[in-house]
Amino acid sequence: MELKRENVLIEALPYMQEFYASIMVIKVGGNAMVSTQIMEDIIKDIVLLRYVGIKPVIVHGGGPEITEKMERMGKKAEFFQGLRITDDETMEIARMVLVGNINTKIVSLIGIFGGKGVGFTGYDGRMILGHKQAAKRVLVDGVETEVDIGWVGDSEVINPEILHIMLEKGYIPVISPIAVDAKGNALNINADTVAGDIAAALKAKKLILMTDVSGLLRNIEDPSSRISRVNLDQIDSLIEEGIIRGGMIPKIKGAAVAVKSGVEKAHIINGSVSHSMLLELFTDGGVGTMLYGPDHPPV
Repeated sequence: MELKRENVLIEALPYMQEFYASIMVIKVGGNAMVSTQIMEDIIKDIVLLRYVGIKPVIVHGGGPEITEKMERMGKKAEFFQGLRITDDETMEIARMVLVGNINTKIVSLIGIFGGKGVGFTGYDGRMILGHKQAAKRVLVDGVETEVDIGWVGDSEVINPEILHIMLEKGYIPVISPIAVDAKGNALNINADTVAGDIAAALKAKKLILMTDVSGLLRNIEDPSSRISRVNLDQIDSLIEEGIIRGGMIPKIKGAAVAVKSGVEKAHIINGSVSHSMLLELFTDGGVGTMLYGPDHPPV
């Protein structure tokens, strides 16, 4: 039975009270990067969060757009164990797409819908300091070979000071997942990982990872098999059972690191479903998968 509008608002009230003045880190990626309508709906929801007293921080990806731009420039995208092999030229293309296109587009949309957005990379305020990943060892025809995946990095230190300043002034920070190493080189870092690291550094109340599926599914072919709540202690067994697999593994592991580091709860939701973030945050049932630890069990 459809809820009356006033009942929906009443159901949302205790959540609004609980979340008021709290920080939430939202990773936007997947279909949102290639669909104007989906992106507009997500940004409207994020601006709404700001107007009800929540302090959102956006981290965005852009893999599909980077691949498309590379192909248009006559360069083939190559991957190793799910990571984009990033040589000098690919790094320049990634910066062009992430900073020059996607980041500015999101900041512009925030302004259109009544908010104040400001764009950042890891260079700004030395926010994301990292190091280049070591060469990977792999067996090729029985022979161990090293594969250098280029300027792909891991974050070491997150300096959140500039984010706190912007949040206190009412801005919505929009962060591209590009870090800087000790020598000033740019590093391409997985956006889910960056979002988790930033959420931990900010002591965020929530980390929200938007993807292309409705959370963690017991059966990937059956949307109704969604697991709505996962305890940190369940992760290893769910990986062993094959329920957490493929691209969901880094999302879950990144979310787990954030929760272990002080983020109260992490949520994995389908960003292509209209207003899924609001439904996950402000309704009793939710629409995604919530990850929690022993310090903050679900009520």
